[in-house]
Amino acid sequence: MNDSAPFSSDETAHPGRLVIISGPSGAGKSTVVKQLLQRCEVPLQLSVSATTREPRPGETHGKEYFFLSHDEFATRRQTGDFLECKEVFSMGHWYGTLADQVATGLNAGKWVILEIDVQGALAVLDDPRYRPLTIFVHPGSMDELERRLRNRGTESESSLTARLETAAAEMQCLSRYQYEIINESVDNAVTEICQILKDQRKKSPCSKN
Repeated sequence: MNDSAPFSSDETAHPGRLVIISGPSGAGKSTVVKQLLQRCEVPLQLSVSATTREPRPGETHGKEYFFLSHDEFATRRQTGDFLECKEVFSMGHWYGTLADQVATGLNAGKWVILEIDVQGALAVLDDPRYRPLTIFVHPGSMDELERRLRNRGTESESSLTARLETAAAEMQCLSRYQYEIINESVDNAVTEICQILKDQRKKSPCSKN
């Protein structure tokens, strides 16, 4: 980590708040976060991740992702520019959260959402400079998770098995999170998370409420 990153363990050092939303692949996190950004009254901002994969049709640099070359990503890793980063599913592509993007949002008073996997979340939690609000989203059971992944129709059997094995390990980390959301209904999950954020904002020493 870059010790010069503009963060502090003092929660009043900046007016925003860091929010981690994670959980196993197939839990519906992206859909929940998308609606949360549209519906919740808290001043939310989604952190844009960096990746080494190529843009897909319709994707724009700086909007869906910051698309970096492998060399640029590696250089930025070495200089400590990432809060967290990892190679995903051993496919040769790296993903990570840029510290300066998060800092900019927090310093502007935004509640910056990191929609990241459990490994990334634990990396941020283990850094004493950050005191994020942590929310774990899951579908309620491994059987339901497998059903959802199979219904996608995008996974080979070997890929599905790998995702389920990863998910089982991630579920063991549930106790590291402050809040658990069972995503049986996207609408209900969004309502629950928004209420958590509003309640936490009222407790914030920098809240304007």
